[in-house]
Amino acid sequence: MEINQIIPYETGGKRVQKFSIFSYKELKVATHGFRASNRIGEGGFGSVYKGRLEDGSFVAVKVLLIELESMRGEREFISEIAALSNIRHENLVTLRGYCVDGTKRLLVYDYMENNCLSQTLLGEEQNRSKFTWELRREISKGIAKGLSYLHEEVNPHVVHRDIKASNIVLDHKFTPKIADFGLSRLFSKNISHITTRVAGTLLSFSRICDQWTFNSKIRCL
Repeated sequence: MEINQIIPYETGGKRVQKFSIFSYKELKVATHGFRASNRIGEGGFGSVYKGRLEDGSFVAVKVLLIELESMRGEREFISEIAALSNIRHENLVTLRGYCVDGTKRLLVYDYMENNCLSQTLLGEEQNRSKFTWELRREISKGIAKGLSYLHEEVNPHVVHRDIKASNIVLDHKFTPKIADFGLSRLFSKNISHITTRVAGTLLSFSRICDQWTFNSKIRCL
């Protein structure tokens, strides 16, 4: 179900995109009850499942696993979802919508047919053989373009902080898409104990921001 009114949000003077509101029942059916065999990824923010909607389209459903007290209020949460849905680029995963059902919070993204870069690189020889040096170069360029957009064109600028092969997904043409950017927007500003793994070390969001922004106007997301 698509919302009729777009939540006001300014991002470089641009209006936000329309996004969809999903029911928990709809996403549960789409993922076959969040079956383990449908799980395609797992990280600090939650698990990701492949799903198929009633219209036949495939999606990736992220079930946020952070405790409820870390979450923003529902109104703020939805407003931030509207903001994130407006961050669109060829090399960024598109946020299609969300679900709020009691204590449950889920995000719905476009599904990428070729999974994440780490699975392809470490997978079967048949998959690795597709990765010619030319394709690797194009994937690297695409990742750089996506990061450049986050760092320089999105307002406020976005620092990903956790770029790794498992956070790069590939579509049917092997176009790279950066995933898991901006998720800290969904949590209360006074929560500082949420951690993320960066270069094998667990650091708090606030400490990463202190170390990486150096009093600049870059906003850690």
